[in-house]
Amino acid sequence: MAGKAKNIEKEIAELRQQINQHDYSYYVLNSPTVADVEYDALMRRLKDLETEHPELVTPDSPTQRVSGQPSEGFEEYFHKRPMLSLDNSYSVEDLRDWARRCEKLAEGRSYDFVCELKIDGLSLSLIYENGLLARAVTRGDGTRGEVVTANAKTIRSVPLRIETDRIGEVEIRGEVYLPHESFERVNRERAEQELPTFANPRNAASGAMRQLDPQAVADRHLDIFCYQLLFAGEPAFASHFESLDWMVAHGFKVNPHRKLCRDIEEVIDYCNEWDTKRDGLNYETDGIVIKINQVAIQDELGATAKAPRWAIAYKFPARQASTQLLDVIYQVGRTGAVTPVAVLDPVQLAGTTVSRASLHNSEEMLRLGVKRGDFVFIEKSGEIIPQVVKVITERRTGNETEFEFPTHCPVCQTELVKPEGEAVTRCPNVSCAAKLRAGLLHFSSRRAMRIEGLGEALVDQLTSPRIQRDKKGEAVLDETGSPIILPPLANSVADLYSLADKKDDLLALERMGGKSVDNLLAQIEASKEAGLARLIYGLGIRHVGERTAAILAKQYGSMENLASASTEELANSFEVGQVIAASIFDWFNQPGNQNLIQRLKSAGVKMGIVQTADEAVPKVFDGKTFVLTGTLPTMKREDAKQFIELRGGKVSGSVSKKTDFVLAGADPGSKLTKAEELGVTVITEEELLKLGESES
Repeated sequence: MAGKAKNIEKEIAELRQQINQHDYSYYVLNSPTVADVEYDALMRRLKDLETEHPELVTPDSPTQRVSGQPSEGFEEYFHKRPMLSLDNSYSVEDLRDWARRCEKLAEGRSYDFVCELKIDGLSLSLIYENGLLARAVTRGDGTRGEVVTANAKTIRSVPLRIETDRIGEVEIRGEVYLPHESFERVNRERAEQELPTFANPRNAASGAMRQLDPQAVADRHLDIFCYQLLFAGEPAFASHFESLDWMVAHGFKVNPHRKLCRDIEEVIDYCNEWDTKRDGLNYETDGIVIKINQVAIQDELGATAKAPRWAIAYKFPARQASTQLLDVIYQVGRTGAVTPVAVLDPVQLAGTTVSRASLHNSEEMLRLGVKRGDFVFIEKSGEIIPQVVKVITERRTGNETEFEFPTHCPVCQTELVKPEGEAVTRCPNVSCAAKLRAGLLHFSSRRAMRIEGLGEALVDQLTSPRIQRDKKGEAVLDETGSPIILPPLANSVADLYSLADKKDDLLALERMGGKSVDNLLAQIEASKEAGLARLIYGLGIRHVGERTAAILAKQYGSMENLASASTEELANSFEVGQVIAASIFDWFNQPGNQNLIQRLKSAGVKMGIVQTADEAVPKVFDGKTFVLTGTLPTMKREDAKQFIELRGGKVSGSVSKKTDFVLAGADPGSKLTKAEELGVTVITEEELLKLGESES
């Protein structure tokens, strides 16, 4: 028995070593060394062994990155050395003035500067005791922060253990951020669930780190760049650059674009260079942090009450535009969420014409204090999402008028409700035409059931009452001489599968000839084979996005198994937390939804895992990384991404040496320039299609 135990311990140790090395290669070096399926197999084996032998579980095991129950709150922690903020500079003259002050205080001693990209995220302190991650603490007010260790462990580039012979605490400070591709995914999934989207990646990262449920944090896919090393509360090396090298050598992720500069003019050149290059990055940077490299001089220069004298942040000029806010319209989505949308006088911003911007919710409207006729600043967060960031109150004339957030649904006139703890106002009417319309569009979308012919105009007709007409197309009148009104053809997604019996009714709709009707019915019939993952996603369960739907389909294998799962079982599923689990459980326990599932099943919609056409496509792009830039001739950005991922490829938000192809369209921007500098292969849409179909 002793021998068997030793073998198990050895296998566990080897598995942990392998997984940690794969994590380092993937999350720190951005160079994966193993396929996802192999990695998943290693992790499953480790989890199984640790479940069988809980006495062998250790805090630094890869399985402990997401573990335990949600916290009830965060413990306060006083920093042994304050986490100060930095003074900001907004011009090269500001930088020169700061350099002159430093020179005067240094009294003729020589020094150089270290330049690092300023990451727009959340400052975090990682504290190691005897090489083991003991606690992670937010910056807070600089003196005290909140202990968020469980959340920090979900960041795969954070080592859970380091190999060092240093005695006492080792403290690593860094900036937690959300990569662009993760930000887009999170906001897309939140929009699909009609949750408020995040205004920018920083808000998303900051909000994640204060989540009480570590699983919810893990779902964000946060990352970190480390920027400061302290040994037992004191500086580690004679120079800051040496400490950065030490962190790299010990497995920490440090921004690769750091640079040692001899004088302030080199610093200014570096700042100007990155003001133009930053668009090619996969994360937000709003400036450059400049530090004196020599630690002895740092100590002598000291700090004010708020900021060190030996460091400064240079802020890039904001990419904003000003325009007039003409009106606000209110859109109702499939969960009843009412979203205010600003109607703007069209303006050019970051290469596109912007005429609409989401105001998110009533609380955001109140915070901004927007009025009809206001001039406002708008910007694109991460060059992605247009948003109103500020009202230009100085331009008010007195003719502006207040907005009143509606008290009743703008579509069905039902009184709106605002659930406790939510920022979103919702229409509670289950029969609201807007909710039904949005639900049908979601169900038939390309990422769900893929019913191509079901566009907005047709859905409007299917969900609206109709006038009964005779064979000549004339209205049929009742005994009072009024047209006879027929109910909508679709009051739920299940009604789509009975439209084949209502062909004459479809032919009576606008722009629906015989061929159009036949094509639509063929698409609906084909959607029955879409597969379990697409069906789960198409149902529109709150908090269940495309990725979660795929995980649930793989784990449960059938709709019946998923519907019968308890909240506890769901919460223990891979990457499914308490909030998502509760939402799924509640959805399947509503009689109306149970009836919907039964109707879909009776109509012949497949409720289990089937091999779809997607799954049968050869993975000719396996292991290849693509970056998309510019406007393609025929494909939308999402379609191109789907085409690549369907064939096993990965789409990244930034160009690097590890990029295999850059897909370039019209007006490509800085990503094309970066690709040419690095010698990355640039292809057209036509070339992509040829490559993708070459072995299909």
